[in-house]
Amino acid sequence: MLQNRIIKARGCAEKQDVDAILFFNLSNVRYLAGFTGSDGVLVVGRDSCWFLTDSRYTTQAAREVTGCSTVEYRVKLDGIAELCASQGFRRVGFEAEHTTVALLTALTTKVSGVEFVPLGEELAPLRIVKDAEEIDLLAETARIASEALLASLDGLKPGVVEREYALDLEFAMRRAGTDDKSFDFIVASGERGALPHGRASTKVIGAGELVTIDFGAIFRGYHSDETVTVCVGEPDDRQREIYGIVKEAHDRALAAVRPGVSFKELDAIARGFIEERGYGAFFGHGLGHGVGLDVHEKPVVSPRGEGVAEEGMVFTIEPGIYIPQWGGVRIEDAVAVTGNGYRLLTRVPKELIILNP
Repeated sequence: MLQNRIIKARGCAEKQDVDAILFFNLSNVRYLAGFTGSDGVLVVGRDSCWFLTDSRYTTQAAREVTGCSTVEYRVKLDGIAELCASQGFRRVGFEAEHTTVALLTALTTKVSGVEFVPLGEELAPLRIVKDAEEIDLLAETARIASEALLASLDGLKPGVVEREYALDLEFAMRRAGTDDKSFDFIVASGERGALPHGRASTKVIGAGELVTIDFGAIFRGYHSDETVTVCVGEPDDRQREIYGIVKEAHDRALAAVRPGVSFKELDAIARGFIEERGYGAFFGHGLGHGVGLDVHEKPVVSPRGEGVAEEGMVFTIEPGIYIPQWGGVRIEDAVAVTGNGYRLLTRVPKELIILNP
């Protein structure tokens, strides 16, 4: 499997007319070479590949990295310069989205005689379509996170502080076997629900409030991302109305997921329904994003999203309505595109959950 991924990366190098591609981003390094440590550089040439690291990780690399030669360096830039010189590289691609100006300046200063070529969208095809093993890992990650959320809801009551609940949810996921959380959880109650990225705060959750919970786990390197909005007590008519609009927009977009549908069309399906119901001004973000070794990756499902869904792609569907001084609702699921539709990866039911205090 890793060898097939390296072959794809070599093909990219050939297509972009570079002698090799430097991978600094650790998610890409893990995907292509299997290395799970926290420092190293992967260099994929047209005929060979090398994993460069220091003495802290050579033993680990010997266990994990396959299909590449492991080279130990004392100074990273020196190691890159020596490899480029020994292989006679003249044009070397690099990850434009993951390389700082400072790093590029240092590379061009240290590595003489090499033209560094920025690669951005050209690298997207390497990871945008998941294989069966990746999808199974993503499904398992989502299962663990979803079940932890459901198990933790008994603790979501009036008087509980948002941060305390977020911590309880994180502990529940850890106890269930996850390696880490994907991001700082969003727990936004009452008026704070109008903040799409309202991280858990010191606010006390009140009776009758909607609470938006955006959470995710990491398991064996793969992420989950899911959002539920619950009501602590009986919802009023407007809360039910807003929730129903978001749920319908979510369901319509979900039903349209299939190979060949454009990302712009998926976004338009959900956005158009919310606009029809008079709340278009309160849905400002895109409909979704890819999920994999990073919690946010390609593809982009939005009015600016390019391309169409393909079998094996994994992305979220997450419409929302956010009304200042009132609150908000977001509903998010992650799906894997199948040959004729989709596989739902996230597990929490998306009917309105009413928690009786």
